[in-house]
Amino acid sequence: MRDAFVTSTEEVLADPRTTVVLADISADAFEPAAARYPERVINVGIREQLMIGVAGGLALTGQRPVVHSYAPFLVERAYEQIKLDLDHQGVGAVLVGIGGSYDRAAAGRTHLGPADVALIDTLHGWTVHVPGHPDEVRPLLRDVVCGQDSAYLRLSIRTNSRAYPEAGDLRVVRDAGPGAPLLVAVGPMLDAAVAATADRAVTVAYTHRPRPFDTAGLRTLAGTEVILVEPYLAGTSARVVSEALADRPHRLLALGVGREDLRRYGSAEDHEHWHGLDAAGLRRSVDAFLT
Repeated sequence: MRDAFVTSTEEVLADPRTTVVLADISADAFEPAAARYPERVINVGIREQLMIGVAGGLALTGQRPVVHSYAPFLVERAYEQIKLDLDHQGVGAVLVGIGGSYDRAAAGRTHLGPADVALIDTLHGWTVHVPGHPDEVRPLLRDVVCGQDSAYLRLSIRTNSRAYPEAGDLRVVRDAGPGAPLLVAVGPMLDAAVAATADRAVTVAYTHRPRPFDTAGLRTLAGTEVILVEPYLAGTSARVVSEALADRPHRLLALGVGREDLRRYGSAEDHEHWHGLDAAGLRRSVDAFLT
């Protein structure tokens, strides 16, 4: 997904309104673009708060900044600047995070960022895209760069086997019929969710846009049991789902990355297993919920 992002960003830089702001991460990959657009590819060094401040200043001049780093550096470390230099100033930017929740788990806790979407969700009016396949990245980036408001594009090394570029609204991937439990898989969680419910009467829907959440689609598809599978902090979208179904009796199971600090290294696959987000773990949780 990072490669797709770099290539796509080189395309959108053809628009003189676009400026890329980096804090060393991926700077090597952007060297060709920096050679072509030296005034619009800015590397501030390892200064993530400054990176957001620069983006806010550029946005105030009418530029459309694309700001990029690892998720914990981009969102957690610079959250106050996002809140003040973008939101409080009433300007928009496109934040593009890599690393997901635990993609760089071998680098330790400094590189784990499962709370990024929950933090962005404390702010108003943001669009959040969590692509599940590299082929979804280009159209999503072009769409948000052409907009005015703030957006967060969350990239990962985890990927589904198939792309659904149009799946901002909920897209039914497997229909188990009226009244069946509904499982909503966000981004790269789709394949594991489909495998986990392969022989279960569960409708599976997919989205790469958890914000704004497709509440109309949810109300159309949901029965009395809803399962939410997200690749970041468990329960991040529980509030949205519960509010959308507040007038209906329903049960909700919200699955995602747990809040316990595991204090482990390992691979992304290891962390996926430890958090119960592989197919076997999801199956156990879904079976326990439905029985």
